[in-house]
Amino acid sequence: MTPATQLLKKHQASFELLSYEHDANAKSFGLEAVEKLDLPAEQVFKTLVLETNAQQLIVAVIPVTRQVNMKLLAKACGAKKVQMAAAQKVENSTGYILGGVSPLGQKKRLTTYLHKSAAEFTTIYVSAGKRGLEISLRPTDLVSLCNAKLAEF
Repeated sequence: MTPATQLLKKHQASFELLSYEHDANAKSFGLEAVEKLDLPAEQVFKTLVLETNAQQLIVAVIPVTRQVNMKLLAKACGAKKVQMAAAQKVENSTGYILGGVSPLGQKKRLTTYLHKSAAEFTTIYVSAGKRGLEISLRPTDLVSLCNAKLAEF
């Protein structure tokens, strides 16, 4: 059990846990989940931790098929600039290792932005907090549990 699944159980959220054998040579953790679990790529979301010019860490949850538009994300969070956070900062603030960062159950609660395309689906998939482990849940539950803001980025 991961902190993400513990949080979901604590709040009695409906979810399903999906697992697969992680390949250490995989170049994209999210696309690996799509392939190995045979999931629709537009419904599988990756969790990225970024840093604003004010050195504030934020979380962006975006489909694995997309890249973050840094300017739009900066605008959404009221910053001049955002950039990917250093791996050590990500691991220290979330409690998760890269490739297994979940938007749920992070050590420090970071401001979270969920790509607005999530609202198009009844179910989305995010990391459960471990490489090779995904959670299927309603986007509304993710928004509620992370106090996430829907945004275009």
